[in-house]
Amino acid sequence: MDGDDRLRRLKESANRLPIITACPVPIPCRDLRISVTDRCNFRCVYCMPKTVFGRDYPYLSRGELLSFEEIVRIARIFARLGVEKIRLTGGEPLLRRHVDELIGQLAAIPDIELTLTTNGSLLPQMAEALKKAGLARVTVSLDAFDDAVFRRMNDVDFPVAQVFEGIDAAAAAGLTPLKINMVVKRGANDDQILSLAEHFRGSGHILRFIEYMDVGSSNDWRMDEVLPSADVVARIAQRFPLEAIAANYPGEVAERWRYADGAGEIGVISSVTQTFCHDCTRIRLSTEGKLYTCLFANQGHDLRELMRSGRNDAEIAAFIGALWQARDDRYSEIRQAATTARRKIEMSYIGG
Repeated sequence: MDGDDRLRRLKESANRLPIITACPVPIPCRDLRISVTDRCNFRCVYCMPKTVFGRDYPYLSRGELLSFEEIVRIARIFARLGVEKIRLTGGEPLLRRHVDELIGQLAAIPDIELTLTTNGSLLPQMAEALKKAGLARVTVSLDAFDDAVFRRMNDVDFPVAQVFEGIDAAAAAGLTPLKINMVVKRGANDDQILSLAEHFRGSGHILRFIEYMDVGSSNDWRMDEVLPSADVVARIAQRFPLEAIAANYPGEVAERWRYADGAGEIGVISSVTQTFCHDCTRIRLSTEGKLYTCLFANQGHDLRELMRSGRNDAEIAAFIGALWQARDDRYSEIRQAATTARRKIEMSYIGG
């Protein structure tokens, strides 16, 4: 499929909600995302607004969090079940005390790619230690190039210059290739698309644009605030011609495009207008040990209770295997008024 055909398909999908399809046959679970803290020093309005349903954001107590020992135990079980990639998330994962020690323990698990998603604010101080501990690379969330827009998006008046410093520190430490994720919200930051594209062209970093999603229930999501990926690609291609390229691996969520002049690539993640439930390989572990088979789930499965009640690794592995084989999640395929109104787990809790 060439670039024109793929862009045409993206545009067509943007004009309708996804069609309901048959429940997918379970495919191997390859990607485990572990939220190591529910705390964050940003208050991005689409993820962790300052107030949730009229009250301050509620944090878990320390005793509710999984210990490092429990996280590593679960990670080893998943590795034996076939997981190949572990991503640490949050909240902001770099706020978890001694997270470099956890990274060191996870990095010792054979045949696992270990990555981390961060807002970048603490990378200037921590990038070298993270790399030394065994982290392979990082993904940085960056929703604007302009400082005023960025401060408005993070809602804590944090300067964008410090995130760029963090990106530079991560690159210098060898946490590459970096991925830079921009959540695009129509009317809020979509005027930043070209500025970020121009900035990261030729940098070696991969800029990815994510459709604003209805994860959780506190962000007052509306469909008219979604800018379809087709529009993002069209805007960039008008200024910097693009060519479609193949996915790196089965189940990759981002559609890839490269600059025709060889200045690198971008990606678009279209979980609203072009779904990928049918080949999803991801599973998520929350900060206090609940397992979620879908980003849009409203109920988790308690692994912490299994561990703390004395279950052995084989029993926990059997529980996880049965849960994965029975999954029939396809929220993005059936998204409609009835489903979007359903209470779902918050983005900041599950880690994206």
